[in-house]
Amino acid sequence: MRKLEDTTLLLLVVAVSLAFAWILWPFYEAILWAAVLATVFAPLNRHLLGITRRRSLSALVVVLIIITLVILPLSLVAAALVQEATNLYQTIQSGELNFGQLFQEFLNALPSWATDLLSSLGLTNLSAMHARLSAAVIQASKFLAGQAVNIGKGTANFFIGLFLMLYLLFFFLRDGASLMRRIRDASPLRQDQQRALLDKFTVVTRAMFRGSLLVAAVQGALGGFIFWVLGIHAPVLWGVVMGFMSLLPAIGAAGVWLPVAIYFLATGAVWQGLVLIAFGALVIGLVDNLLRPFLVGKDTEMPDYLVLISTLGGISVFGLDGIVVGPVIAAMFIATWDIFSASRQETESDTSP
Repeated sequence: MRKLEDTTLLLLVVAVSLAFAWILWPFYEAILWAAVLATVFAPLNRHLLGITRRRSLSALVVVLIIITLVILPLSLVAAALVQEATNLYQTIQSGELNFGQLFQEFLNALPSWATDLLSSLGLTNLSAMHARLSAAVIQASKFLAGQAVNIGKGTANFFIGLFLMLYLLFFFLRDGASLMRRIRDASPLRQDQQRALLDKFTVVTRAMFRGSLLVAAVQGALGGFIFWVLGIHAPVLWGVVMGFMSLLPAIGAAGVWLPVAIYFLATGAVWQGLVLIAFGALVIGLVDNLLRPFLVGKDTEMPDYLVLISTLGGISVFGLDGIVVGPVIAAMFIATWDIFSASRQETESDTSP
């Protein structure tokens, strides 16, 4: 009878939990980013709590700091990005920016061996390359430009989501310790297993935010700055692209600035190419090596191949939220299997004669 009651209770808990997750799903982005920001800024909240001795006041101060340092700068960048994307789309449509002409100038400046190599790879078909480049840039610019209309139409939903995220963030910061204590009390896992999973989630979340997103933002800002100095079209747009590329360990921001530098050198703009290569290698390239160990620490990094696969997979499933969700799921996957393996080894050692 006791076993039947326990099974029924477990099924009830699972069913109610799934129903609760279902009704919360429309707001998963607000909940996700509130949890991420609360995890990242928890040390600051604890520090302020030691000064103010008031949980509500310290949580409110942290929320105001996040609005000032994170949300407002992102809003300004997003507005400039949409404006530049709209202008770039209009420039391409009007014919003022002709990728075919730029590509032809690049081919004419190459030595014969490089031209022969590109020809063998089928990359010298001017009309095809022009069509591909124009289509890719037009689609990307059209998408970003269209976001202005979508944001305008969904202004109410956007501000509702933002308000909900900040509202939840305040309570996660203020009541985070008691919430985690209730979760630990209800969890059937042992204390050491709970601690291992929580530590892994905390470490990876902070690592992705501070060691990946912050580094990507710095590299993107530096890349956009040097593009603006050199007079390249849409520096904010290219800076954002470099920021996203820097999240991919196998590619990095060099996937954007290096081809541009090669184009400068091939078309005779030698000093621009040399400046871009020097700045990209000595400034943008060193940001990752200098900032990431300081912000994250050596013992919190996942293998580059796992970060790459989980980031791309997360983006394909969750959109931009997958930048954080993908690596966190991968890290929790590894931690869960480590706990399972350790548990099996303990069981086998206990049952062995």
